Amino acid sequence: MATPSFPKTGQPLRDVVVIGASAGGVTALLALAKTLPTDFPAPIFVVLHVAADSPSIMPQLINSVSALHAKHPENGEVVQPGVIYLAPPDHHLLLEDDRVLVTRGPKENRFRPSIDALFRSAAYTYGPRVLGVVLTGYLDDGTSGLWSVQRMGGLAIVQDPRDAEQPAMPTNALEFVTADYLVPLVELGSLLVRLTQEPAPAPAELPADQLDLLQIEVTIAKQGGGFELGIIDKGHLTPFTCPECHGALTQLIEGQLIRYRCHTGHAYTVSALLSEVTESVESLLYQSLRGLEETQLLLQNLGAHFQTEKQAEVAALFLRKAAETGQRARLVHDSILQHEALSGDLQFYQKELA
Repeated sequence: MATPSFPKTGQPLRDVVVIGASAGGVTALLALAKTLPTDFPAPIFVVLHVAADSPSIMPQLINSVSALHAKHPENGEVVQPGVIYLAPPDHHLLLEDDRVLVTRGPKENRFRPSIDALFRSAAYTYGPRVLGVVLTGYLDDGTSGLWSVQRMGGLAIVQDPRDAEQPAMPTNALEFVTADYLVPLVELGSLLVRLTQEPAPAPAELPADQLDLLQIEVTIAKQGGGFELGIIDKGHLTPFTCPECHGALTQLIEGQLIRYRCHTGHAYTVSALLSEVTESVESLLYQSLRGLEETQLLLQNLGAHFQTEKQAEVAALFLRKAAETGQRARLVHDSILQHEALSGDLQFYQKELA
């Protein structure tokens, strides 16, 4: 595992900051950027979920309010302290040695860029020097990555859900990771300034199989190739298939967190997988409804034709079949209305549990 320094002399500090945000993240990141001083000693790497097919002006927005310089990095760019590196749309942001990588590896939790992918690569590369921060957002991207940051000796920092515009992402992180710091946004900047001046502890010692899995997942985010890397053998092979590519899913366990990764590389938490599967069920139900309604329409058309041809018995047969098909179509229609978009997120079921 590489351990470059910023600078390359003296005892390593907690000098690598990784931040993940989703819904509400633009406001949160701008507020944070305003509080960071010109001499902030660490590079900051940010994944903000953005649409894949639209340009991001986040660097310009941050540069308009911050003393630090923000940018979308080039692949292979050498990391510099005091710079805010933002993941470009539809690209993962990863760390390797003293460089930042911009890749188009498989999506995680339906996202590219993925917060988990950034956090894992930072944890694998820099170990205890990492400060992992989960901010406002939906669902649970960032939870697995923050778990890896903490397992490798880094610190887990979570925005107080009561302070977040969208509390789901911080809440999910807290469900599986015991945060080292739970703070409102207004206190985050000063906390990062203080922590980046602290010496990093000795690297954590993980069992070889866990370190190997971490390396494989970082490599998958960089270049794909999960099958060749042996991801299937790193967990429990399930009967489930990937909603993205229909590849076989392997179940991976991290503490109390359950995840799935297919042999081509796509990855899901339980929440993301349930969301994708139930969404695909709705799509299939609509396809079934369409097929039944087209069948009904064709049968009615044939019935009308044979009525015109004075073949009453044949016409009645087709019209009766049309009515029966219409009844089946109504059953499918009712099923669609009753279909639930499910999630593994406990917040999703709070009303039912109350």
